[in-house]
Amino acid sequence: MLNTNKVKGKMAELGLTQKDIAAKTVWDCALPTVSQKINGIRPITLDEADALAEILHLSNDEYKEIFFTKKIALRK
Repeated sequence: MLNTNKVKGKMAELGLTQKDIAAKTVWDCALPTVSQKINGIRPITLDEADALAEILHLSNDEYKEIFFTKKIALRK
């Protein structure tokens, strides 16, 4: 599940809007689709995650924090 707050925070920090994410050079989709994906209503593909990471200038750690918010399994 996507960490919505971190995505929105990073967008605000960079002055980006959902329209910027919807652009042909990023997700090439309608604005409502961007809203639904950022708000966790619709899933994001790996390609979309990578494109979002690029426009948000995410580090590897930020990428993990945003796109892998739930622990799947615990190590013993």
